[in-house]
Amino acid sequence: MQGISIVKSVAVAVAGLCLLAGCAHFEAKPLSPDQTAAQFEARTLDDPALKQFLEQNLKRDLPSWPLREWDSSTLTLLALFYHPSLDVARAQWAVAQAGIRTAGERPNPTFGVTPGFNSTTGSGASISPWIVNAALDLPIETAGKRGYRMAQAQYLSEAARLQIAQTAWQLRHQVRETLLDLYAASQTEVLLRDGLKLRENTVKLLEQLLRLGEITANELGQARILRDEAHLAWLDAGKQQAQARLRLAAATGVPARALVSIRLSFDTFELLPEEVPPTEAQRRALLNREDLLAALAEYQASQSSLQLEIARQYPDVQLGPGYEFDQSEDKWMLGLSVTLPVFNQNQGAIATAEAHREEAAAKFRAVQGEIIGAVEQAVASYRASLTKVKTAEALAAEIRATVERTRKMVELGEVVALTVTAAELERNANAVNQFNARIEALRALGQLEDATHVAADLPDWSQQIPAKRTATRGNEDHE
Repeated sequence: MQGISIVKSVAVAVAGLCLLAGCAHFEAKPLSPDQTAAQFEARTLDDPALKQFLEQNLKRDLPSWPLREWDSSTLTLLALFYHPSLDVARAQWAVAQAGIRTAGERPNPTFGVTPGFNSTTGSGASISPWIVNAALDLPIETAGKRGYRMAQAQYLSEAARLQIAQTAWQLRHQVRETLLDLYAASQTEVLLRDGLKLRENTVKLLEQLLRLGEITANELGQARILRDEAHLAWLDAGKQQAQARLRLAAATGVPARALVSIRLSFDTFELLPEEVPPTEAQRRALLNREDLLAALAEYQASQSSLQLEIARQYPDVQLGPGYEFDQSEDKWMLGLSVTLPVFNQNQGAIATAEAHREEAAAKFRAVQGEIIGAVEQAVASYRASLTKVKTAEALAAEIRATVERTRKMVELGEVVALTVTAAELERNANAVNQFNARIEALRALGQLEDATHVAADLPDWSQQIPAKRTATRGNEDHE
């Protein structure tokens, strides 16, 4: 019975260790669509937590709360505070960080007990009929597999962390573009309203001339058609303005009603930089964009994966001390087992890992090539747009001069007032074209910002890109 008592003691000790280690327990977290929808609808622009978030990132105290006016910077911070896409990116990073913990875990030992009974032993025999076999299996990883596994998980975590920054930039770009849409629609509505008033004045003047018999009804009818077309264009601009405000609400992650009564600032669109970022700044942007760095981290992860598969050619060791109580006899054993690489040497997994590494390298080169092409196209587009803006401004100056000369001619009685209205209509049409050229340049500027990940509305444009690199780990980290 001595052997049985020993085995019982070992079993009790193993059970005690398991209890001390503790176990995780499931905690239900129901997800209710009605509740999440209600939480979304409850979002406002006067949340105290939002105020604290803005002050922390703006690095200044806000003079009033809620804000009387929202500009590009504060709207971007609003999106970073509320938009759910950042929550998704953070959750993905948390999953990747949990992967590091999983990769670092060591395999658990196993303990087994095999009781037996010798039925041929008589009841009066001097020996016990019981046979008890207890074995402890201790797995030992070799060739630094755990280190390679942890390195792979760390690179994947870095890629997920960079995706948070990439998502934040995408939100910033989306907010800028939707705010630009709203600016374009609101200013176009003003210009078209002015043009509509001029068309209405033209119709009134022509109606007087028709009563005097100086024009035909067809001429008046044509003017009325142009007036009605101008009215439709003005109504369409109002529709575009309403839709742009809805898109802005979606871009910032708040319900549309939250933006209904707020005042927006379009000051960020008042100036167009004369110079694009210098070549050095563009080069640094190409080397430091978050999506490019994430692709580099994924490539490094594929390298660690390949190292892991190569290390798996070397078998792990199973160390198995054991004890056997064999019919009143105590027997101790020490087992050692390894997997013999006879039928395969993990060549299939190694080939797959090599292919994944080539895939990751191709992805990195593709992302880098896309960035280079995007930067070149954005620079060319912005420069061409600036030229178009300057040409439109020169034309506008000539038309303004023509309108002034026409006014003076009316005062001198040389031409009729209808001529001034026609000149004003031409100036209004040119103002629309000039504004469209400016919007085109602002969109090209947005494309340039998105290509370089450098915000043009922040100070010192060429120095904004920090010199950062993805941290690398060497083989010295591997166990």
